[in-house]
Amino acid sequence: MYDYVIVGAGSAGCVLAARLSENPGVRVLLLEAGPPDTADEIHIPAAINLLFKTAYDWDYQTVPQDRALGRSIYWPRGRVLGGSSAINAMIYIRGNRHDYDSWRDDYGCDGWGYTDLIPYFLRAEANSRGASAYHGDSGPLSVQDLKFKSALTGDFVAAARVYGLPANDDFNGQEQDGVGYYQVTQKGGCRWSAADAYLHPAADRPNLTIVTDALVTGVDIRAGRATGVRYLHRGVEEQVSAEAEVIVSAGAVGSPQLLMLSGVGPADHLHEHNIAVMADSPGVGGNLVDHPVVTAMWSAPKARSLWEQAGRRNLARWQLTHSGPMTTNIAEAGGFTRTDPALVAPDIQWHVLPVPYLDGGLTDPATRALSVLITLVSVGSRGRIRLHSADPRHKPEIDPAYLSDLADLDPLVKAVGIARDIAAARPLARQLTTELAPGPQVQSEAELREWIRGAVSTIYHPVGTCAMGGDSKLAASKLTSVVDTELRVRGVERLRVVDASVMPTVPRGNTNAPTIALAERAADLIQGRAPLAAMDPADTKLAPAGSR
Repeated sequence: MYDYVIVGAGSAGCVLAARLSENPGVRVLLLEAGPPDTADEIHIPAAINLLFKTAYDWDYQTVPQDRALGRSIYWPRGRVLGGSSAINAMIYIRGNRHDYDSWRDDYGCDGWGYTDLIPYFLRAEANSRGASAYHGDSGPLSVQDLKFKSALTGDFVAAARVYGLPANDDFNGQEQDGVGYYQVTQKGGCRWSAADAYLHPAADRPNLTIVTDALVTGVDIRAGRATGVRYLHRGVEEQVSAEAEVIVSAGAVGSPQLLMLSGVGPADHLHEHNIAVMADSPGVGGNLVDHPVVTAMWSAPKARSLWEQAGRRNLARWQLTHSGPMTTNIAEAGGFTRTDPALVAPDIQWHVLPVPYLDGGLTDPATRALSVLITLVSVGSRGRIRLHSADPRHKPEIDPAYLSDLADLDPLVKAVGIARDIAAARPLARQLTTELAPGPQVQSEAELREWIRGAVSTIYHPVGTCAMGGDSKLAASKLTSVVDTELRVRGVERLRVVDASVMPTVPRGNTNAPTIALAERAADLIQGRAPLAAMDPADTKLAPAGSR
C-alpha cells in the first residue's frame, strides 16, 4: 500500500517522486515502463541519435498527415528513467512571458502566469553563471554553458548578427528575441536529466519505491474515485493501491492513452473500443499541439564535421575528462525571431547544427553540412491522440494535424527566406557552398509551400492532450479542459495529471524546463502547501535561488 502512485518517470514524474518523498511519512511508488538510465549513450551528450529507435525510445509514428503530403512522421519519446530528458538535446529554454500569461488570461489558469511560475524555475535551477534576477543557483537541475562549440555554429551566430538579428546570451532573461548559444542541462560535460537531478539523489529513501519495466495498463476507478493502478511487470500483471492519489505523468501521448484505457475520455470513442465509461471527458486526447520544423541545409566542405571528431580518441577523452567534442548537444546555437514586428512574441525558433540533419536524425550524418532547423513556436494547428486498441500494449494513434491551420505556413515561408539571407552573410557565406534544402530550384512562394509540406516534421515538443482550464473561462476558450487549475482530473476524485499534457498551449521553446517547473508547482499543490509567492524578475535586483 502506498500513499501516492506516480505513473511515468519522465521529467514530471522524477520531480514528483523526489518532492513528495521528502516527507518521510509519505509512501511513494514510481512506475516506469522503460529500463533504468544506465547506458553510456544516455550520458554522452553527443550520442543523442544513437538513442532513437532503441529500448529507450517509445518509437512512435504519426498517422499519415493530410497537409504534409500524406507522410507518417517519426516521433521519438523517452521510455527510460528520466523520460525524454534522457534522450533530448538538453536545451534549457523556459518559453516566453506571453505564453504563461496566456494560460492565465485566455484559459482561466489562475496561478499559472509567468510571475507565478518564475519562482519554480528558480527553485529547480542550478545555473553555472550564478544567481540573478532570472536564475537560481542551488536547485537540482544543472544548467551550464556548452563546453564545446563548433566553429560552424559560431559562424551562423556571427552571420545572423550581420543580417540584423540582435545578440542574446540569455534566452531565459528579460528578452527572448535574438541569436546566440543555448545553455544546456548538463553537469561537467555529461547529460543532466530529470533522473540525474531529482530521482537518483532520492532513490535510497526508504519511503520511495521505483519499479522499471512496469507498463501501467489501467487506473482502477471505483465510485468515481481512483484507488490504484494495474501494471505489467516483466509479463506479470500486478495491482497496487493508492491511499491518497494516483498521479499520471506519462506525457502528452501516454497520459491521454492511459486515461482512455481507464474509462476517462470521450464516451463515443471509448464505446468504440468496448471500454466502460467512468467519466465522459471529451477533451482527453484533444488539443494536441507540437512545434513543426523544417530543415534548411547547406554543404560546408571546409568545416570539419562533428562526425569526423567522434572517433575513439575523443570518446576516450570524454570518458577520462568529460571534455571535447563529445560534450556537444549538437544543436549548439540558435535563437528566436519574429517574422512580423507587430507580433507580441517570437514565432520562429532556430536550432543550428554543424551536421546534416536528415530523416528526423535517423540518417547517418557522414557529410559536411550545416543544418538550420526552422521551428514554428506560435502554432495554430491542433490534433489529437486516439486509441488504436483497448490493448495497452498497442501504441495509440497520433495525429498532430500539422499545417491544418493554414496560417502556420506563412511564417515558415518567411523564415526560410531569413535563413537563406543569413547563409549569404559573412562569415558564414565563406563556409557554405551548395544549398541542399530546400535547394536552389525552390524559389517561388508556391514552391516553398509545397516543399514545406513535404519536409515538415517534429521538433519533439508535444503538449496539450489533457489540457488544464479554469471554470470561468471554459466557454470562451474553445477548450474542453481535462484537469482543473490544481491538475485534478475532472469527474474523478484522487486522480491528477502532471506533465506537459496539461499545458493548454505550447510554450515558445523547448519543453523540458517548463515541464519541470510545472511539476515543482504541482508538488506543492498535491501536498497542500501554499505556492511560492509570485515575483517578476524585471522588478527584482536579485532573485532568491528558490530552494526551500
